[in-house]
Amino acid sequence: MAWVGKVAYRLDMPEELRQIHNTFHVSQLQKCVTDEVAIVSLDDIQVDESLNYIEKPVAILDRKRKVLRNKEVRLVKVQLQHWKGSEWTWESEEEMRDHYPNLFELADFTDEV
Repeated sequence: MAWVGKVAYRLDMPEELRQIHNTFHVSQLQKCVTDEVAIVSLDDIQVDESLNYIEKPVAILDRKRKVLRNKEVRLVKVQLQHWKGSEWTWESEEEMRDHYPNLFELADFTDEV
């Protein structure tokens, strides 16, 4: 790791990450305390043609309705592929049904929302 200017670092990256730019602004860096359980194999990580990280949902845990001023939004609580433990995110139900319809076959939901 080496300083580049006043607000950036150049990181030593492993050979398998050579396609990723190795200079980062200090605001993008944080102290890392390694946790062996949280390590994800680089073989499991998928990136698209723009080198954006692709995270796939594996399960729908819950669903709810959010009422805004003039509309209602249906949300689903989604467990993502490489997230550990109780970490999850709320996503639009409509978008999840469009992209991952198989998750709704596995979820045991009646139309209670």
